[in-house]
Amino acid sequence: MHWIAASLLSAFFLGFYDLSTKHAVRDNAVLPVLFLANVCSAVVWLTLLAIGGASAGLPTALRVDDLTWIKHLQLLLKSTIVAASWLCSYFALKSLPLSIAAPIRATGPMWTLFGALLVLGERPTWIEFVGVGITLASFFGLSLAGAKEGIHFHKNQWVAWLLGGTLLGAVSGLYDKFLMSRAGFTASTVQCWFSIYLALIFLPLAVGWKLRWWPRNTFQWRWSILGISFALLVADFLYFDALRNPEALVSLVSSLRRGSTLVAFAGSLWLFKEANGRQKIIPVLGIVTGIVLTVAG
Repeated sequence: MHWIAASLLSAFFLGFYDLSTKHAVRDNAVLPVLFLANVCSAVVWLTLLAIGGASAGLPTALRVDDLTWIKHLQLLLKSTIVAASWLCSYFALKSLPLSIAAPIRATGPMWTLFGALLVLGERPTWIEFVGVGITLASFFGLSLAGAKEGIHFHKNQWVAWLLGGTLLGAVSGLYDKFLMSRAGFTASTVQCWFSIYLALIFLPLAVGWKLRWWPRNTFQWRWSILGISFALLVADFLYFDALRNPEALVSLVSSLRRGSTLVAFAGSLWLFKEANGRQKIIPVLGIVTGIVLTVAG
């Protein structure tokens, strides 16, 4: 598959992931959703591990390398960061309209850029500065649209939770750069053990929910839980497949993936009948434009 087509398909499945997540957690207990979605992903990779151990018939893109215990700890750290990010994001997404939450989550590359400036000593280009400016201005515009629904960004706890989850996601993005470029991990190895460790991390939380260690909501099984797992596995596989192409431009691949926000935004208006679509569309397009400039710069 051509790398541009793979990038666009990855964006579509990322948008489908957001829609599946919103459907799964809406008026539903969050912890069982997180646990079961990651169990589904872990089962897929455990099956591939078993097949790979029994024969050499797997494609190279799906083979998982043998790891030392130090490398396992490195992937466990990544899983811990992502688990914290998803806990914040899923609880926030349960309480916020997806047409607001998806654009906020899309600002992740901007926070990754800030982290790269502080931690890695990188220097932004003028295009990145313009992208950040457009993103921040559009973020303010989105907050005005949210205020019409009673969601005041400066004092809404779920907006704060979502920003916290997005910031942790940016930390994970910086750590991914280390894992893939300096630590020498392959994409399939990271995906495999990341999925398995996430399921293990969420297991005690799911047990605590089941045993009522704290006040909790009821849980209802929904097929969108499988959609979360399927969409994320496919989106990540297509993303890494695009990056494996020697002709692929990393900045363009990352920019094309921002189209997931438009998929989630359109789906939120169509499937969930969320309000104020016209007022939100301009800041949403602004955020996507700003992030594309930030990534492409």
